[in-house]
Amino acid sequence: MKLNIMAFAVPFFFFFILLEYYISKKKGKSLYSFSTTMANLNVGIAERLIDAFTAGGFYFFYVYLHDNFAIFDIKPSILLWIVLLLATDFVWYWYHRFGHEINLFWGFHVVHHSSEEFNYSAAARITIFQAVVRTLFWSILPIIGFPPHMISVLLIIHGIYPFFTHTQLIGRLGILEYIFVTPTHHGVHHASNEVYLDKNYGDMLIIWDKLFGTFAEKTETPIYGLTKQLESKSFLWQHFHFLVEIAYSVSKTKGFLNKLKIIFGSPSNFDPNARAIVESKLLSKHKVKTHSNKFKQYVLIQMGLMLVTLFTFLLFEHYINAFLQTIFALTIIATLINCGAILEQRRWVFYIEFVRIAIIALPLIWYFPQITISVLSLISLIILAVDYDVVSKAKIAYLRFIYGGKKTLI
Repeated sequence: MKLNIMAFAVPFFFFFILLEYYISKKKGKSLYSFSTTMANLNVGIAERLIDAFTAGGFYFFYVYLHDNFAIFDIKPSILLWIVLLLATDFVWYWYHRFGHEINLFWGFHVVHHSSEEFNYSAAARITIFQAVVRTLFWSILPIIGFPPHMISVLLIIHGIYPFFTHTQLIGRLGILEYIFVTPTHHGVHHASNEVYLDKNYGDMLIIWDKLFGTFAEKTETPIYGLTKQLESKSFLWQHFHFLVEIAYSVSKTKGFLNKLKIIFGSPSNFDPNARAIVESKLLSKHKVKTHSNKFKQYVLIQMGLMLVTLFTFLLFEHYINAFLQTIFALTIIATLINCGAILEQRRWVFYIEFVRIAIIALPLIWYFPQITISVLSLISLIILAVDYDVVSKAKIAYLRFIYGGKKTLI
C-alpha cells in the first residue's frame, strides 16, 4: 500500500499544539484564546491542503532548473549537505527580509504575523502565496547545481525547525542563542514593539541577522501581532486584506512609476488609512448580536472533522481520483470560510452551508445521477408544499442553533 507519510505532519504538529496548551494551563499562563487559535488553525489547514496539490509541482520545477541550467554537478557528501544547509538558510533570510520590506511580498507574508498570540498554533499561519515566493527564491539552489532531492530534504527541515521557535514556554538557551534562532529570538521577530520591528529574520541560524545588522536582543516584553492589529478573524480577509489595500492604493495613485512605488515600496511608508477605507467598502457590518458561546461548540466540531478529513485525504491521496480530490478540497475550503464567518458571528454563514451541501452532493450526482436528482427533487417539492417561506425560517433556526438565544437578530 502506497501511503503518503507526509500526512502524519498533521497529527504531529497538532499534538505539540495540544501539549503546549496543556503545559501553559498547568503553569497558569494564558497563551491561547479560542477565536485566534481557531483562526490560526484555519490558515494552517488551508496550507497543508493546498500543499498536497502544489508540492510535486515545486519539486519538478527544481528538477527542470537543475537538469537544464545547473552550473555545477554537485554530488551529495557530508560537506555539501552542510553547505546546502547554510545556503538554504541564507536564501531564507533574504526571502524573509524582503517579505517585510516590500509591500507585495508583505501582502503574502502578513498572514503569518496577524496573530496576536505567539504559540505553536501561530506557526501554522503559512499560505500558498508564501510557498510560491519562497520557491522562487530557493530556485537559485538547483541552478547552482544542488540536486533537487537534497533541496527537498533541507526544505522539510526548514518546515519543522521554525515550528518549535513559536513558543513562550522555552526561555533563553545559553550558548545556542549565539548561533541558532531560538524562541526568544523569534518572539522578538513577531513583536510589534517599535524597537523590535524588522528584526531577527533568520529561520534556523541567527548569524545572518548579526552579519547584516538586523539582530535585536529581547529587552522588553513583546507585544505580538501587527502594529495595527487586524480585527477580523475571517479566513478570506486574513489572506487578502493587504493585497486589497495595495490594489486600492494603486487605483487611487496617478502615474505608472508612482504605482510601482506602492507595489514595491516599503510597508513602513504605506498609507495607514487604506485598511479602514477598504474594510468600510468590502466588509459587512451586519453581525448576529449574541452573548452566547454556543458557536464555539460548532466551530470545534468542524475543526475536528476537518483535521480528520485532511489527514485521511493526505494519507490516501494516491488512491483518490482527481474529481474526488477536488471535492475534498472544496469541502474543506468551504468549511474554513464557514468557521471564519462564525468566529465573526456573520449572518451570511447560513448560505455557506448550502454551498457545502452542494459540493458534497456533487459526487452523489456524478456517480448516482438518477437516484440523487430524484431524491433532491422530491425533498424540494415537499419543502415548497409545506411552506414557501421555508428558507427564511430555516435561516432563523440555523442562526439561533449556531449562536444561541431566542433574540438572535436576523
